Amino acid sequence: SPMDSTRKFGKYRVEREVLDEQRLEEVTQRKTYADTHPSLTERLKDSLRCTLPKLKRSVMSSLPVLYWLPKYSVWDYGMPDLISGISVGIMHLPQGMAYALLASLPPVFGLYTSLYPALIYIFFGTSRHISIGTFTVLSIMVGSVTERLAPDMDFLKRNGTNITAELDITARDSYRVQVAAATTVLGGLIQVVLGLVKFGFVGTYLSEPLVRAYTTAAAAHAVVAQLKYIFGVSPTRFSGSLSLVYVSTVIYLVVIHVAVSMVFLIAAKELNSFLSPKLPVPIPVELITIVAGTLISSFGHLNSNFTIAVVGEIPSGLSSPSVPDVSLFGEVIGDAFALAIVGYAISISLGKTFALKHGYKVDSNQELVALGLSNTVGGFFQCYSVCPSMSRSLIQETTGGKTQMAGVASALIVLITILKLGPLFQELPKAVLAAIVFVNLKGMFKQYSDIVTLWKSSKIDLMVWLVTWMSTLLFNLDLGLAASITFALLTVIFRTQLPTYSVLGNVPGTELYVDIETHREAREIPGVTIFRSSATVYFANAELYLEALKEKRRAAEQHSGAPVFSVEEEAGSWRDTCLDGDVTDKEEQRWTERENGTVFVIPTTPRTPDGHCRWEYLKGGDPDCTSIGWISELQDGDTTTLGSSSEDTLSHDLERVSLGSLGKWTWDIHSIIIDLSTANFIDTVAIKTMKNVSKKRTNTL
Repeated sequence: SPMDSTRKFGKYRVEREVLDEQRLEEVTQRKTYADTHPSLTERLKDSLRCTLPKLKRSVMSSLPVLYWLPKYSVWDYGMPDLISGISVGIMHLPQGMAYALLASLPPVFGLYTSLYPALIYIFFGTSRHISIGTFTVLSIMVGSVTERLAPDMDFLKRNGTNITAELDITARDSYRVQVAAATTVLGGLIQVVLGLVKFGFVGTYLSEPLVRAYTTAAAAHAVVAQLKYIFGVSPTRFSGSLSLVYVSTVIYLVVIHVAVSMVFLIAAKELNSFLSPKLPVPIPVELITIVAGTLISSFGHLNSNFTIAVVGEIPSGLSSPSVPDVSLFGEVIGDAFALAIVGYAISISLGKTFALKHGYKVDSNQELVALGLSNTVGGFFQCYSVCPSMSRSLIQETTGGKTQMAGVASALIVLITILKLGPLFQELPKAVLAAIVFVNLKGMFKQYSDIVTLWKSSKIDLMVWLVTWMSTLLFNLDLGLAASITFALLTVIFRTQLPTYSVLGNVPGTELYVDIETHREAREIPGVTIFRSSATVYFANAELYLEALKEKRRAAEQHSGAPVFSVEEEAGSWRDTCLDGDVTDKEEQRWTERENGTVFVIPTTPRTPDGHCRWEYLKGGDPDCTSIGWISELQDGDTTTLGSSSEDTLSHDLERVSLGSLGKWTWDIHSIIIDLSTANFIDTVAIKTMKNVSKKRTNTL
């Protein structure tokens, strides 16, 4: 119907006052200093009046357990949390012992690390689903520190003045535990301080490509670290005519252990994934693997008969707390800072993922404090650095865990193992633990596919990925992280130093403005240059910005190929064009000859759906004061006086301008529009640059 057609193709005109600085101040009524800064007396009164509520909020924000524990419903949450906690606790056992080998520590310290920090996090953490404990990457980072400060060469036994080939394993492990504890405590203190000063945003500087490349390279370090446990044999202890057969048998047995363990683990994990919708809890394949490996090793006497490395003595009971060796702080501060940042980045990313899925909030700063306290307190009990594990956290979430009480249940499983079941795993071959590590690294090795994805999506992110991966492989993990962050920050600087500059043009018939160099249909507005930079303008690129504007303008003039329109040609063309017979010859004459005769009329579309022609016009004799407007579509029976000399009539619909079809023109530029939509700040140098654009326009453009 005509009514519907009018609605569909209707135009809207919006008018508002253009405000200068003085008028803006009058309208907005800026507050005075006294309004925004109450007097000291008023602040004291407010402080006294709000002390108790503020104190309560402060305590509850510092101890989130006080918020959720009083509301805890055993009936609703008790059984799901118990099942979830038991499932996660069973995973803690093999992962704790296996990842302790990555940290070059005795396996029992992996169990300690799965116990104390998890209990501390329950009181201070805000995430309900992450499982704090050992993690592959952090274990490797700790291992790089312990092996650097406590290498095997420093603990070879001495026989008088001679150094024997026998290694004092007890002394070495004792010192490595001290190094790991000192690094963990210092890293935890760094996290607490950063959290207290509200530096929870530091984790955002580790972009996803950087973290994924870092963990991928760390996985390669993990593989190398486990090779000594897979091929950790001592053939020199046996000599004789059958020595070759003996050594071959030992290697064969070790390889069989690893191969069978890995095949079983991979197959069982795939089966777990396939049956996960139907299983109430996942099959504890890692626990089954270490139990089977322990039984085979124990009944086959593999350690005594073939010197295959086993876990060894696992003391029963808990270790007493001890103060770490503070003299080591100076040697491990770089490693501690790297552990603090990487651990927090992994923790907050996992925490926010689960929080978004289940509709609750995770406090970034409080998470930093909670993780720091978990590390600090854990370090006093000979634990090493912790953070959440993706695999354990997924198990805790998918098995129905609702609150942090699931962490209590998992900690109880670990505690029972330490107190009563630890000695049962003394004959467990280290090669089986190495196989568990290998299988758990599968997800990290899959991240090599990021190279293909980033190649298609972002070359700069691909460079960050490759540089991070290469620097982490070539350097130590702490230096690799520092080099990676430095390169990532340099890419930000390079992007602001070398942004994409473009001159925008209108797409005919739309209100879209795109780069005229990369879009064929884009038309530059006559007399107007719209200039855009993909980065903010500041002191480092302000001069480049001005030079780019000059070059873009010159390029547009040289390659525009725009025709020079004359009054006679356009007037003749206009006379031959149908305008529903509403314009008289007299009106045409006034319109085409007014103001020095430099008025061009060009139709944008043949006809509207209502059967009317649309027109655009450009008027004005002086190129520096040219104005642009739009003639409304003609209604039935209406007569539009195009030749009116009234400025009000001609500018009636300026807000509804549609200029794309005017094409490119060769007259001088009278207006430059600076598109600053990408700017998030501006400094004094940039302001001066903007002023120079206006001052130098006549000479440079």
